Amino acid sequence: TKRIPDHCSNSNFLNSFSLQKLEQLNQYPDFNNYLIFVLTKLKSEDEPTRSLSGLILKNNVKAHFHSFPNGVTDFIKSECLNNIGDSSPLIRATVGILITTIASKGELQNWPELLPKLCSLLDSEDYNTCEGAFGALQKICEDSAEILDSDVLDRPLNIMIPKFLQFFKHSSPKIRSHAVACVNQFIISRTQALMLHIDSFIENLFALAGDEEPEVRKNVCRALVMLLEVRMDRLLPHMISIVEYMLQRTQDQDENVALEACEFWLTLAEQPICKDVLCRHLTKLIPVLVNGMKYSEIDIILLKGDIEEDDAIPDSEQDIRPRFHRSRTVAQQHEDGIEDDDNDLDDDDTISDWNLRKCSAAALDVLANVFRDELLPHILPLLKELLFHPEWVVKESGILVLGAIAEGCMQGMIPYLPELIPHLIQCLSNKKALVRSITCWTLSRYAHWVVSQPPDTYLKPLMTELLKRILDSNKRVQEAACSAFATLEEEACTELVPYLAYILDTLVFAFSKYQHKNLLILYDAIGTLADSVGHHLNKPEYIQMLMPPLIQKWNVLKDEDKDLFPLLECLSSVATALQSGFLPYCEPVYQRCVNLVQKTLAQAMLHNAQPDQYEAPDKDFMIVALDLLSGLAEGLGGNIEQLVARSNILTLMYQCMQDKMPEVRQSSFALLGDLTKACFQHVKPCIADFMPILGTNLNPEFISVCNNATWAIGEISIQMGIEMQPYVPMVLHQLVEIINRPNTPKTLLENTAALPSITIGRLGYVCPQEVAPMLQQFIRPWCTSLRNIRDNEEKDSAFRGICTMISVNPSGVVQDFIFFCDAVASWISPKDDLRDMFCKILHGFKNQVGDENWRRFSDQFPFPLKERLAAYYGV
Repeated sequence: TKRIPDHCSNSNFLNSFSLQKLEQLNQYPDFNNYLIFVLTKLKSEDEPTRSLSGLILKNNVKAHFHSFPNGVTDFIKSECLNNIGDSSPLIRATVGILITTIASKGELQNWPELLPKLCSLLDSEDYNTCEGAFGALQKICEDSAEILDSDVLDRPLNIMIPKFLQFFKHSSPKIRSHAVACVNQFIISRTQALMLHIDSFIENLFALAGDEEPEVRKNVCRALVMLLEVRMDRLLPHMISIVEYMLQRTQDQDENVALEACEFWLTLAEQPICKDVLCRHLTKLIPVLVNGMKYSEIDIILLKGDIEEDDAIPDSEQDIRPRFHRSRTVAQQHEDGIEDDDNDLDDDDTISDWNLRKCSAAALDVLANVFRDELLPHILPLLKELLFHPEWVVKESGILVLGAIAEGCMQGMIPYLPELIPHLIQCLSNKKALVRSITCWTLSRYAHWVVSQPPDTYLKPLMTELLKRILDSNKRVQEAACSAFATLEEEACTELVPYLAYILDTLVFAFSKYQHKNLLILYDAIGTLADSVGHHLNKPEYIQMLMPPLIQKWNVLKDEDKDLFPLLECLSSVATALQSGFLPYCEPVYQRCVNLVQKTLAQAMLHNAQPDQYEAPDKDFMIVALDLLSGLAEGLGGNIEQLVARSNILTLMYQCMQDKMPEVRQSSFALLGDLTKACFQHVKPCIADFMPILGTNLNPEFISVCNNATWAIGEISIQMGIEMQPYVPMVLHQLVEIINRPNTPKTLLENTAALPSITIGRLGYVCPQEVAPMLQQFIRPWCTSLRNIRDNEEKDSAFRGICTMISVNPSGVVQDFIFFCDAVASWISPKDDLRDMFCKILHGFKNQVGDENWRRFSDQFPFPLKERLAAYYGV
């Protein structure tokens, strides 16, 4: 250690470190020896200085370990093991962290004596040594669980796990806690060594159930929650006592224990046995969860719940959570299913830390979905008391309860809503901001019911009050109101048209009032409004209100500013809704999007060529830009033609379609489909390049990519007509395979299996000779998926295709003719010439088989089908 500059005392020396100095000092081979010396030997120094020395060494290990000279590495390792039992808890912990960091550098293999040594130190008479070794082992188990259970190390867990179990009964609470925490690391992965001892593990856990140490109780609860997921069979015999224990623990004095226990109800709700296990405990459980939903005093301090007016205080940047763009999915237009509800229980996301309140609310939400209206007898008496309580904290928790049960208990709640909704609308003007904000959220959970009533009864008063809250003087309320209003917009759709001027007035005023974070949510509310009212927004007076503030924001944002994401998403919806009304604004917007795509691709190429010189670009910029271009193409239709003609967008698209990132491909296929519809003359010269790429992306592993590629192929085939022939072999087999897949994910089946079927129908419409020979291989799933979608243009062209193919290859449909009949009957009002095609096929089949056989055949039909075919088609 002599060669280190020694003109300053150790503590000054360490505290005056800068990164630059560290890098310089790392040139000295002895510098790391010096650091370990200060940490382990220099007892004259104060503990924080010694610990700091260890932490600097830890960072060096992380950055440069493999270039340490051999002697230095060995010295550090042996010093660590010799000092794991230091009398200071801080130094023991630092040494433990250092050992784990070395182990995680792939050193568990190169340090074979480490685990045996630590395990043998557990038996030391000296408490500090045992505790230090256990601390290090716990960190190793957390960091290296996988390798500990692999053959690489000769499966040390076979020795470690039984060893840990012996310490569950140790006299020291700290040691008991370490022991349980170590074993817990191996539950979820169903580690063999633990499964062999599972009964003794569970028995030992039960013995610790009443431990006086909160940390031990927390680890016991955590273990039981994980066991519920992986070894339910072993817990079942004890289920009643486990439920009673968890009920106690969910009310533990220590909030960390209560939170860990509360997770149990969330996990149990996902298990098929939940209802049987919990039905007799609801009387006790529901009040416990409801009680956990009150803000604690700490929550209120953290949320600055006493500050009512903060709308003039600028946001601090760390309050703003990163936003991720959801790529454009064409399938949405075909979905009769319900979109995922983003509207989860994260009502107070600034302390987005998971806490007892959120966990209790989430548990009540999932249990309401399990028990449905059977939950209400337990909830309603409590709700009455809470909702009208004089204390705001209690009242607020009642409103949260009402929101949490909305999804699961909706049917049973309906009789009470005519009284509750007006009460909630009143709570929107409560003097406490936290009450106003939770009320926004809860009302949004009942928006579906509100919209189903006559508009003057609830929709109008709710909308009026929510718009006032959008301009609230409290930022949290603004945010909650904006989000709730977006949900209301999705539910109400064109019901909002009469109030558009009033709504836009408010949203535009909010532009001048909002701080950074809420601006981003405001964009979302405006985009959702455009999606919901569509072309009704295309009125000169509305455009005059809405576009100037949006374009003003657009002009001040730089290309690298992530705030562009929500603004681009918003503009994409607005462009689609305004259609020709967007023309005056389209050129600069179009140009910037093309630039963003070009910039990102260029940066990606530089990064791929010289990764150490150039950073990887954030591809979200490109994805959002492609999506806005799609919105422009959809909204402007043929008017986009000149913009496309003057730009290199098709060349850029060709690159995007081959990007490694699925979301980039997904958005580029959506744009391809939209440009095909809007200005095919520019797309056509590229078809020979595009089709093979589309073919290779018909891979249901990436559902949205596959959907968008499928849709684009269908749009292209309609435009290409008979010229599509050479491309049919590139795509047909995959499409037929997709609709025949037995295990297609549920969402794909419900919402979007229609897409491949529509595209097969369209291909068959333009190239019947090429597609019809395969009819028998797809007719049944084809009919099944298309009977469920509404009459529309796409369904029309697909059915024309199937009829054309049947006329080319009638024998291909014979075996499954009943499915064809059923699909035909799903039409409400086909166009006349399509109806004639149906008639021709039905009567042709009937004549072919003769009256007697037809009668026998049609006797298999369900009555409504039989009736419909007779009434509409005379068969």
